[in-house]
Amino acid sequence: MAAKSSRPKPLALSPIKTRADFLAAARDIRKVAGSVTLELTETPTLKRKEGQARIGITASRKIGNAVARNRAKRRLRAAARETLPLLGRDGHDYVLVARAGILTRDFKALLGDITAAMAAAHGKLDLRLGGGR
Repeated sequence: MAAKSSRPKPLALSPIKTRADFLAAARDIRKVAGSVTLELTETPTLKRKEGQARIGITASRKIGNAVARNRAKRRLRAAARETLPLLGRDGHDYVLVARAGILTRDFKALLGDITAAMAAAHGKLDLRLGGGR
């Protein structure tokens, strides 16, 4: 019989599909770290599922042409798959926005950017929930 692990079960990730949900995240908590901007908000009650966080990826024309934007989004998806299931919070929406330099950024540094942005965003969320300013 295997011993129970003290680590929480990794979150399942599902995509954010509607523009309204992307805009809701943009209006809430936003943190920039390196080549990534992280936007965070609570998942709307009707769309919330237990043990799940939603993720959205976006890259504007500032990144480059369609090929460059698609490559930036693939890199963000890969980094998110490694970090969000372990560090994300249940019932929250995460939108990752590509910034200049993402195409040349080392992948480990990109993972660090996402981790730092998540830590800062979660800190701000905790202050809000705890009643602090």
